[in-house]
Amino acid sequence: MALELEDIRALFDAYGSRAYGKEAVTQLEHALQTAHLGEAEGAEPELIVAAFLHDLGHLIGLSKQHEEGAPSSDDGSPFGTGDDLHQYVALPFLRPVLPSAVVDPIGLHVEAKRCLCAIDPTYRAKLSPLSIHTLKLQGGIYTKEEADFFQHRPFALDAMRLRRWDDAAKVPGVKTPPFEHYFSMLSKIYAQHRETRAAH
Repeated sequence: MALELEDIRALFDAYGSRAYGKEAVTQLEHALQTAHLGEAEGAEPELIVAAFLHDLGHLIGLSKQHEEGAPSSDDGSPFGTGDDLHQYVALPFLRPVLPSAVVDPIGLHVEAKRCLCAIDPTYRAKLSPLSIHTLKLQGGIYTKEEADFFQHRPFALDAMRLRRWDDAAKVPGVKTPPFEHYFSMLSKIYAQHRETRAAH
């Protein structure tokens, strides 16, 4: 089942004001800050939109939790304790409506953290306590062989760029463009992808 544009808007409307785990920002603030950092770096629109949507799996999880009447978790995981695999949750909903340049970096952004910890000695020191906690749940730091393999995967380098923005996007009070700025960018890519699929 694909997510339509208004489904994505509805998820942000319903759950964007929720806390982003135990960080000092909301889900929406985190999404906007991540996208803003990508835009400030001159990233392609597809990667900026990936940054905007990279944690959509958390919002889908919160929606599922609400539908099932499940209690909220206190560890940042909408699905309860442990790793919620949020990087994969949104993929089946997004792949039918968005190009791989958007979807694949989303699916790889958790593995990108594991890789960056292996190849950049300064990277792990900059992680928040929650990110360090989830790193352990997500399988820990890659070995050299795993990191080498990961870096050769399609869109892995984009995922690592996104990951660095993700880690920096947890600052309260940062001014960013509004939701509609990135939603408009998403809408254009969504329409272009629809046209491309229709042509084939």
